[in-house]
Parts: sequence; C-alpha cells; structure tokens
Amino acid sequence: MTDAFDIFGAPEDRGVLIVVDHASNHVPSDIELGIAAELLEEHIAYDIGVANIARYMSESPGYLAILGTVSRLVVDLNRFSDESGVIPEHSDGVILTGNAISDEQRKARLERFFHPYHVRVAELIEDMDPAMVLFLHSFTPQLRTNGTEAKRPWEIGVLYNEYETASRLAIQFLEQENLVVGDQQPYSGKDLHATMKRQAEDIGKAYTEIEIRQDLVTDETGQRRFAEIMLRMCEKIRTGLA
Repeated sequence: MTDAFDIFGAPEDRGVLIVVDHASNHVPSDIELGIAAELLEEHIAYDIGVANIARYMSESPGYLAILGTVSRLVVDLNRFSDESGVIPEHSDGVILTGNAISDEQRKARLERFFHPYHVRVAELIEDMDPAMVLFLHSFTPQLRTNGTEAKRPWEIGVLYNEYETASRLAIQFLEQENLVVGDQQPYSGKDLHATMKRQAEDIGKAYTEIEIRQDLVTDETGQRRFAEIMLRMCEKIRTGLA
C-alpha cells in the first residue's frame, strides 16, 4: 500500500481497468481538515460503496482495479492539478478551514497523492492496453445545498464527454436491467471529466463512467449486486466494441 493508491486483481492484456478516484475516506494523521470527524462518514469525504464493488469485480479474471487511498477532501483526484477544487476549501456547504494552505503546501500534497496516483493509472493503461476503462463513482441521494438538485431519483448514472460509444452501450444494458438510468445525470460528464479525459479520452481508450446511488450500495448485499451488474455491463460493452 502506498499513500496514493491500492491495486486489486491481476493485469491482463485487453482486460478491463477499473479506476476509482474517491474510494477512501482516509485522512492521514498529519493533515488537519478542520471539520468534525463524523463528516468523514458522509458523501463529501468519499464515494460510499464503490471500493468494495471494485474489489469484488477484481476477483474476476481480466479485471484490475486501482483505488485512490485518501479522502477527496484531502485531494480530489477527479480534477485537473491546476484547478482550485483539487484541494477543496468547501464541499456541499461544509467549509474545510484546514485546506486554506500555501502554494508550497499545495504542491507538496499534489506530489504526495495526486501525481503518483495518475502516473500509476497511466502506467497500467499502457501496460494492459485495456479493452475499456471503467471509471466508478457513487452519488448521494440528496444534497444539503442546491435545492434545484436536492433529490436524485436515478439509481445509476452514465457519464461521458466527447466519446459516447461505450456509454451508449452501458445505458442500453442498464435499462434492460430495469434500473432507473440517468444519461449524464445526476451531473454531466462534460462538466466533470478530468480523470476520464486525461486517462482515456485524450489517448483514445474506450471508457464509460458510472455513478451508483449510494443508498443502494451501503451494505455487502447491495455492493455484490452492483458488482455483478457492472461485470455483466462490461462484458456487454466489450462485445459491442469488438
């Protein structure tokens, strides 16, 4: 284990790489965010449920998962390194006083977590030449703020930027699973796409990004259910892309 990532599964040429930016709510002991400890159990700190989904998926041959190992409140791996939000000072109405840091401290935090993670993702993609990359996230059923978007009825969302082929196949499959599917919901991949763009779209790799509603994956039963759905979805996409 490093400060930046964990890897599960065995690499396989033309397999599937699962990338989970917000897998952990861990805050290293030498970093003080300035928030109540109980907030680290909420959606602002990590994508609830997806770490175990990725781990379960990685038990299948041909599936490798890389998981970020620090909270998105420490560093948001799904941002560009020059974005202010890469080290957030607020999240869904919560002020992170400890993240008001100097440029030197900011650079050090990126060097410790952000850059090693993205370098390793890029290395895995180059070494594996995966048939597709699955970017896996989860979303809260309801935000504290932004009343126009407070309640989110979708059970699963499919996000994409310029490349749509794999995501269209994903939407088709997930609708056949009788899930309530959001096409670019609960937010758009055209607005929030740093990792998918950097690690797939810009280098011509097939990808889709999936967002699962967190209340469906808070326990092992839900996590295993969606791991199986994701495995079937990926196999359908691989077949469709062949």
